[in-house]
Amino acid sequence: MSNTTPLVFIDGDQGTTGLQIHERLQGRTDLLLLTLPEQDRKDPARRAQAINACDIAVLCLPDGPAREAAASVTNPAVRVIDASSAHRTDAGWVYGFPEMDAGQAERIASATRVTNPGCYPTGAIALLRPLVQAGLVPADHPLSIHAVSGYSGGGRARVQEHEAPGAQAPAFQVYGLRLAHKHTPEIERYAGLSARPFFLPAYGAFRQGIVLTIPLHLRSLPAGTTAEKIHHALAQHYAGQRHVEVTGLAEAESTEHLDPEALNGSNQLRLSMFANPQHGQVLLAAVFDNLGKGASGAAVQNLDLMLERMAQG
Repeated sequence: MSNTTPLVFIDGDQGTTGLQIHERLQGRTDLLLLTLPEQDRKDPARRAQAINACDIAVLCLPDGPAREAAASVTNPAVRVIDASSAHRTDAGWVYGFPEMDAGQAERIASATRVTNPGCYPTGAIALLRPLVQAGLVPADHPLSIHAVSGYSGGGRARVQEHEAPGAQAPAFQVYGLRLAHKHTPEIERYAGLSARPFFLPAYGAFRQGIVLTIPLHLRSLPAGTTAEKIHHALAQHYAGQRHVEVTGLAEAESTEHLDPEALNGSNQLRLSMFANPQHGQVLLAAVFDNLGKGASGAAVQNLDLMLERMAQG
């Protein structure tokens, strides 16, 4: 373990998320990066040695290997950020969404095990949790969540399907038709829901970015719930947050389109509320980069919280 500059091990730096984390950390002088050469990446002994020699390990692996990597940690001083979905509903891991609640950033900063949120859940939880906590959306409300992501959300295989020479991938694909997407339990848990939401994702023919929407009928919400109260709850919850912005009512009213690529390359999450007063309908929307706030950007944000705590001693 480094006594001065923290050593950060990226396990799985050749995947989409791992590559972007590596790129985001390049040139930083407040940490040392450790990655394994190609011939050692699948050597369990070499990987275990690396993970137990670092200060913070960032796991950018499929779920199974991520569980194995986490289980291989024997050094109690090693801290882990898991970018897979292996531990997202595990009570022993801190959920890595700093803006989720007051105090969540502090919990991440001091945790030894942090599970990075999924891309779709980041948007859904950000929109729903403040409204559930404010009593504007009942925990058992029948919710429908629809999202369109860039094809990079499907990992290397989906990227190849779109970018390989001669690729002829569809322009738009709806999937998760068995209504059993692995992100649904994560959304239910951290949005504070007591009933499983309906979640339907899709891929578009663009590399990265997400638009996620949730429709609401005011007549089916608690008496007195208005679009203005919904917007106020969101704006109040995220006031002062650097990486989450809530679109103002006037700006939302003049918005005609939502561009899923609008925040690509950033770690920003933009939340909006659109309303039709005549029909009592509200649309919640989140726009962000599935590889930014939805993956690598979030991992680096969590890493920075840990590093700041380490620097404080």
